[in-house]
Formats: sequence, C-alpha cells, structure tokens
Amino acid sequence: MFKNPIRERWAAGEAVANGWLSIASPFVAEIMAGQGYDAVTIDLQHGFVGVEAAGAMFQAMRGSSAALMARVPWLDPGDIMKVLDAGAHGVICPMINTPEEAARLVSYVRYPPLGVRSFGPTRAMFAAGSDYGQHADREIVCFAMIETQEAVANLDAIVATPGLDGVYIGPADLTLGLTGRTYRTGFDREEPEIVEAIRHILDKAHAAGIRAGLHNGSAEYAAGAVGWGFDLVTISNDVRLLAGAAEASLATFRRSVEGRAQAGREADASPRQIQGGY
Repeated sequence: MFKNPIRERWAAGEAVANGWLSIASPFVAEIMAGQGYDAVTIDLQHGFVGVEAAGAMFQAMRGSSAALMARVPWLDPGDIMKVLDAGAHGVICPMINTPEEAARLVSYVRYPPLGVRSFGPTRAMFAAGSDYGQHADREIVCFAMIETQEAVANLDAIVATPGLDGVYIGPADLTLGLTGRTYRTGFDREEPEIVEAIRHILDKAHAAGIRAGLHNGSAEYAAGAVGWGFDLVTISNDVRLLAGAAEASLATFRRSVEGRAQAGREADASPRQIQGGY
C-alpha cells in the first residue's frame, strides 16, 4: 500500500506544502505535481473539474512523490467515495458546520466497521496496491472545512469527532461567515479579528489532537501560517500562478519595448557630431 506522504511529513514534525488544481488538465496537473509539492489537491468544488477529469489528473500525477487529494463539491457520499476509488489519498470537504456532519464525513471516508464506505477501489487498488483495502483507513486523511459562523460555534464538538484527521480553513468564506460583506473577499487575511479567528481554530484543533490546514493566496502568507503552527498550507493555485506568471511576463515585455523605444527617441534627439571639417 502506498504510504501517504502527508502522514510521513507529520510524523517527522514537518508542515505539508500543498498545491491546488482548478484547471481540468492532466498536463497541468503533471506539471504542478512535478514541482516538489508534498501534496496536490484537485478542486471539484470551485475548480472547473469533474470526477472523470480528476481521475485522469490523478493518473498524470502518479509519477510524482506528492500525496494526491481532492476537495469534493459537498458532503455527499457518492462524491467522496468516487474520488477515493479514483485514487485520492485525502479528502477535503467544504461547509462542515456540525459534529453530525463531521461524523458523516468520516463515515464516508472509512470502511466498515469504522464507517460506511462501499468497497470498490476501481483505480485505487492499481495505484496504491492490491492490499489497498487493508490499509486505506490508516493512510487516507480526512479534513473538514471550517468556514462559517455555525462551524466556529460548534468547533469543540467538530474537532472531537473520532476519525477526523484535521480541519481546513477557507479564509474567504470564513470572513464572509463571520462578518458578512463588511470586509473584502479573498485570502491572506490581515484583519486582527479574522486572524484571531483563524488562530483560534488552529489552537482548538491542536488541543483536540488533530491537524489544521489553511488556504493561502501567497507563499509569504503560507510561510507565516507555518510559523503559527499550521500543519498543512495551500500555496496559491494553478489559475493564479498561470495568471501571475503571464501578467509578469507581459509586463516585462512592455517595459522592455518601451525602454528600447525611449532609447531610440533619445538617440534621435541628441546632437549629431559632424565628421571631418576644415
């Protein structure tokens, strides 16, 4: 059975650097997974990715050393079991607001008697080994997303859910849930009350003996989150990285063209020396 790199990093006392995929492309997935991330997550909630594309992306990333995870669209047993059967080594589930929902999430990830997951690892047993069924419950990681006011109110009970490996914070929705539209949307929160809420969730998770992950918009913020004690940090995503690199490349081109044109104009305007003379 494939050993989950996430659990190995945690056992070594190290944080997990997680990549994020929103583009339904095996080639993009292969490129991202080849960059050295400890884990790479396919986003089936907000990404333009369906389960068939996710399966092909898992196949493209098999040659990497990264743990392969999926954020499912919602708390649905079919969605969760599908991505696990396709070979996901971990699941992140959005909008877990109550301990009952957290318990259902765990049950969909684990085989009986620990849960109710149906056995049929169509691809997983080829990707992870023929003994997949014997080790899956121990290796697969299960994250509940904490991103609403209701979830924060129920946090003590959620983090106490047996079999839950960690909580994962979506700061954009958490900010909306706690403040409505008082603040801008987005990641990398700097507002003291939101930072306090993020660190409160982190502390509650660790006090319960489970892990905490955070979604980030930049590498700098992700590094700061590791400093706070987060066990897994997502560093931007394929869409933002592509857009940012394209924007930076084009800006460099525009500056270079303008610089050359300006140098030409200055050369044309400078006094010409007359060669020769009497």
